[in-house]
Amino acid sequence: MIDPDILRRWPDVEAPELLAHDATDRLLLDEAAPRLLDVPDVVVIGDRYGALALGALSAGAASVRVHQDALSGERALDANAARVDVPLDTVTHHELEPALVAGARLVLLQLPRSLDALDEIAALVAAHAAPDVVLVAGGRVKHMTRAMNDVLGRHFDQVQAGLARQKSRLLTASGPRQGGSAPWPRSQRHDDLGLTVVAHGAVFAGSGVDIGTRQLLDVLDRMPEAASVVDLGCGTGLLAVEYARRVPSSRVVATDQSSAAVASARATIAAAGLSERVEVRRADAGDSLPEGSADLVLLNPPFHVGATVHAAVAQVLFDAAARLLRPGGELWTVYNSSLGHRPALERTVGPTRQVTRSPKFTVTASTRR
Repeated sequence: MIDPDILRRWPDVEAPELLAHDATDRLLLDEAAPRLLDVPDVVVIGDRYGALALGALSAGAASVRVHQDALSGERALDANAARVDVPLDTVTHHELEPALVAGARLVLLQLPRSLDALDEIAALVAAHAAPDVVLVAGGRVKHMTRAMNDVLGRHFDQVQAGLARQKSRLLTASGPRQGGSAPWPRSQRHDDLGLTVVAHGAVFAGSGVDIGTRQLLDVLDRMPEAASVVDLGCGTGLLAVEYARRVPSSRVVATDQSSAAVASARATIAAAGLSERVEVRRADAGDSLPEGSADLVLLNPPFHVGATVHAAVAQVLFDAAARLLRPGGELWTVYNSSLGHRPALERTVGPTRQVTRSPKFTVTASTRR
């Protein structure tokens, strides 16, 4: 067995209080160990940095099919595989697609906190895995709810909850059945915006419009008319769509490291008839885009690293915006007012002015030095 303490989160945010594994990984691997000898391969979904996939391989799995929503997670798994000398040809990365689970008899899942994300995963497994598939899903007890059992129960005949260990618990589902929920992705029409948002289960805010994005949309007409625009951390692509509609001459790139976000943004942009004008890229903090290539960056940064409130993830995106912007270009960002990001923006990007402020959210514009 590999020593999980060897594993790192890199290239994701690293800090002493942020680990590359947790007690849920260990509990899932302990439960999976006796089953690994009976299956040709194992499917792992939601593995954050490779602890599950690499642990399964070291425990006897011949190969692992993996889906990780975050691109940084995929890169961390590959880096950790090299670190513990596991051949990469035993691991295959997949989108959340039928090929990921086709014929699978054992699926290990780090429970997502979103019930919609869990529903999409469970529906996929029930529809495309083997009839005798066993789905073993684990999470931290404080983040688990009875509703998770109900979601799994829509797609499987049997759902059993295990005993808690080290504040983690497992749900084991078997007996797959199909048609337990509406198909994914899902769409919602927003008449006030004149557009349809299309969302996969794991994307932030689903097919709705979160409050922060709405506050940034409210000042869209105050933004400069830029030739080259990046919607950084684009989610469902709302900002990219609305800016492209407002400034038809602009070239807009929507980018996110989330697989669910990229798929959702492409669908939302297609629904708006803008696929020829708005490019969507999966990239970690816009790292596939050239330095100094943008006149304007739009940003609604997350403020969590997993379940932990942490400023580091916003700082990574501020650094990315500074790299992408040409001198004189502008970063328009919205953030929780309580976080007070303005000093970081001044330091990282350049002079920053407040555009609007409410008790909950602040919008600022920063000019690249």
